[in-house]
Amino acid sequence: MGTVTIGVSIAVPEPHGSRIQQLRTGFGDAAAHGIPTHITLLPPTEIADTDLAAVEAHLSEVAAAARPFPMRLSGTGTFRPLTPVVYVQVVEGGAACTWLQKRVRDASGPVARELQFPYHPHVTVAHGIDEAAMDRAYEDLADYVAAWPCTGFALYEQGADGVWRKLREFPFGSLVVPPQAGRVDLDSVSAH
Repeated sequence: MGTVTIGVSIAVPEPHGSRIQQLRTGFGDAAAHGIPTHITLLPPTEIADTDLAAVEAHLSEVAAAARPFPMRLSGTGTFRPLTPVVYVQVVEGGAACTWLQKRVRDASGPVARELQFPYHPHVTVAHGIDEAAMDRAYEDLADYVAAWPCTGFALYEQGADGVWRKLREFPFGSLVVPPQAGRVDLDSVSAH
């Protein structure tokens, strides 16, 4: 029996995903080429390869109970000095992301785990690079804005080469995006 390293995330769609990945590479983040632009729901987690089917069944249930929601990114933030990360902020859709990640990591499921830090939905644009480049990333993306309807999430596996590859997508239970333009009501992302 072997192990695999998996992650669950919401992909940042095109053209936004490629653009952020290019910028991240331009800031000198060497890992950027192997990490699709995303909002994490389950950080890198090692599991037995024989548990993959149970994980997929669990994620199918989580997705079926969720509903699409508006996602919007705007401006930058940082986790410095605690961790060397600059990110684009999730300014709409954060409550739905929080709801989803709690269910993905639920104690009754196959990927129950504690987080090293409190959950904070974001899109990393610089990680572990020199301070001047981190400052540039923070400043260059201060006016960045992107929006899209979030209709699902995906399961990824990290290869031996360090590259994350999508294994499967999990669409939400309804394909109707709520018309609200403001905050996301948790009732709009969960089944009753």
